[in-house]
Amino acid sequence: MGPQSSGKSTLLNHLFNTNFREMDAYRGRSQTTKGIWIAKCAGIEPCTIVMDLEGTDGRERGEDDTAFEKQSALFALAVSDVVLINMWCHDIGREQAANKPLLKTVFQVMLRLFSPRKTTLMFVIRDKTRTPLENLEPLLREDIQKIWDSVPKPEAHKRTPLSDFFNVQVVALSSYEEKEEQFKEQVAHLRQKFFHSIAPGGLAGDRRGVVPASGFSFSSQQIWKVIKENKDLDLPAHKVMVATVRCEEIANEKYSFFVANEDWLELEEAVQSQLVPGFGRKLSSLLSNCLFSYDEEATYFEDSVRSAKRKQLEEKLLQLVQPVYQLMLEHIRSGTLDYFKKALNDALSGGQGFAAAARDGTTKSMRLFDEQCKDAVIKQANWDSSKARDKFSRDLESHIAEVRTAKLSELTALYESKLKNALYGSVEALLEGGSDDTWPAIRKLLHHETETAISEFSVALSGFEMDEEAEEDMISKLRNYARGVVEAKTREEAGRVLYRMKERFTSIFNHDNDSMPRVWTGKEDIRAITKTARSSSLKLLSVLAAIRLDDDTDTIGDTLVLTLVDPKKGTSKSTSLQDPLASSTWEEVPAAKTLITPVQCKSLWNQFQRETEYTITQAIASQEANKRNNNWLPPPWAIAAMVVLGFNEFMTLLRNPLWLLVIFVSYLLLKALWVQLDISGEFRNGALPGILSLSTKFLPTVTNLLRKLAEEGQRPATTDAHSNTSNPSQASRIIQGVVGSNSAFSSTASSEVTMENEVEYTSPSRHDKDL
Repeated sequence: MGPQSSGKSTLLNHLFNTNFREMDAYRGRSQTTKGIWIAKCAGIEPCTIVMDLEGTDGRERGEDDTAFEKQSALFALAVSDVVLINMWCHDIGREQAANKPLLKTVFQVMLRLFSPRKTTLMFVIRDKTRTPLENLEPLLREDIQKIWDSVPKPEAHKRTPLSDFFNVQVVALSSYEEKEEQFKEQVAHLRQKFFHSIAPGGLAGDRRGVVPASGFSFSSQQIWKVIKENKDLDLPAHKVMVATVRCEEIANEKYSFFVANEDWLELEEAVQSQLVPGFGRKLSSLLSNCLFSYDEEATYFEDSVRSAKRKQLEEKLLQLVQPVYQLMLEHIRSGTLDYFKKALNDALSGGQGFAAAARDGTTKSMRLFDEQCKDAVIKQANWDSSKARDKFSRDLESHIAEVRTAKLSELTALYESKLKNALYGSVEALLEGGSDDTWPAIRKLLHHETETAISEFSVALSGFEMDEEAEEDMISKLRNYARGVVEAKTREEAGRVLYRMKERFTSIFNHDNDSMPRVWTGKEDIRAITKTARSSSLKLLSVLAAIRLDDDTDTIGDTLVLTLVDPKKGTSKSTSLQDPLASSTWEEVPAAKTLITPVQCKSLWNQFQRETEYTITQAIASQEANKRNNNWLPPPWAIAAMVVLGFNEFMTLLRNPLWLLVIFVSYLLLKALWVQLDISGEFRNGALPGILSLSTKFLPTVTNLLRKLAEEGQRPATTDAHSNTSNPSQASRIIQGVVGSNSAFSSTASSEVTMENEVEYTSPSRHDKDL
């Protein structure tokens, strides 16, 4: 800034290689620069912007129109680091010509800003005369100090020295028109001061609160707008406003770049499906690069605003990546849980105790979870993974409890199965025996098998490290299960007691003491056998009438015997009492242990007797039939009558022996037919069925007999045919051979008939042997 036509534009063009419009001296002295012109300096680092202001004290604006001068001065001080004040050398020491009004304006404006921002005031003395600069500079500084002291100041800056606001420098230049070369050399020397002007100790001063280049355009517009509206210019508030706008723009730009970053997109996509190693390091690096880029661009803006916008950007970025981080924690949790499940399963398969395996697996899994969470930590975020860790811990506890329950169930089922296999068949066999020793044997078996299983079960439970009460509870349940198996089997057998009783009766009644089938020859005492068989069946009924696992005594057996087998003894002892089996409960036997009530026992016994009567009747019938078959001789009187009446026929046979041969051969033939047709067996079922059966078998039997006689007769024909036909003994041997060859058949047929009717008869083969 400076007076009109003082060579400001010429100086700037030579000093900064700009092309501001210069005054044409040949056309007269007039206003050349109107308003404020801005250009970029050429060849100076760092980037420097120069402004050419309209000259002061111009006749074109008049004496009273000084508003623009103040506005432009205010604008220059608000945006500039260095202010060059152009003045003529011969005006130093003068009141008006020395730009004292301009200096007053500058100082007033600076104080109006209320910001002790140090600005460099460089007084450029033009057309230096012979007076040395050393003599001119003190005068100029003295005038400047007087102006500063005379300017009214606010209370806060009453005692503020000039040096707090301004760094005053004085340079002198030769006349451009008279000493152009010298002028250019001096300008070139001055130009060097503008290189690295913002470095510490440089020409640009302290540069406190400066606006970065990216915000210069917006800041300049806002400053000029405030000046034009004639408002008090609060530079700190203005800088905050500029910094707010620009930092927000930069932050939005960096956020957009981050969202579109390929590395971030790849990382986000990878995390959707799997655990990504080094997740925290990769994401922290991406966030750091984004924030560093923001810091680089926003570093010269207001610190508080820059920091606030940086924090907002950081929060926005963390809000963007937090779902991905949570998904990563979920992958860590699920992956580590799978690792724990496999480790626990392998440890249990290897024989390690459940509690130790669960404890070791939990420790290793928690350590692995913490390591992976540490690997996923984002440096910029202070996120706490304790909730995820607590959830993972609960998942481990839930899985351990689930597996523990399953393993205990498997273990319990295993030993229950062992107990069932050990008890089921044995108890059934003991109950089938049905004797006085049945229940003591069952109790002994139950105690032995239960204690053996519990001993093994306790060893297996030791690996679970259960508390004593829980272990005792499981052992008690196993004891109850074993007892329940015995009770269930007893109830099952009690449900088919009638079948078991009939089976017992049939077995004892039809077999002797050597377990051989009985042959009812007529000598057996069927009554005694029946009583023995029924008593044994009754013993089975008394055994199954109640459950006796507690070694309690009862009178069920005696009551049943006295009431059902020997009723006379029971009634003689207690004739005045009612029927003992008319009750629905047994004495000294709880209802829970009663399987067959007294009333049911009596009903079952009556049904049992009805269903076994047929077997007894068959035995008696077989015995009678056997007696009849064994008594084949006629009565003595018949024998005497045959001797007396058949004397003549007997004598005839003695006189003619040939008749004896004929009778003998006929007897053999009839005997063979008797055996072949099994006449006695056929008539056993009645006369009519026997006749019908013999009528169908007679001709085939005769044909078969004749064929066999022919075959036997042809064997010795090759040796002596004549002796065969004339020798009676030979013929008899042939018939005997035929009869003997069929004796086996007759014996088999007789045996089959005997087994069908559950009665054995003496085989007809005995007659063959006698014959």
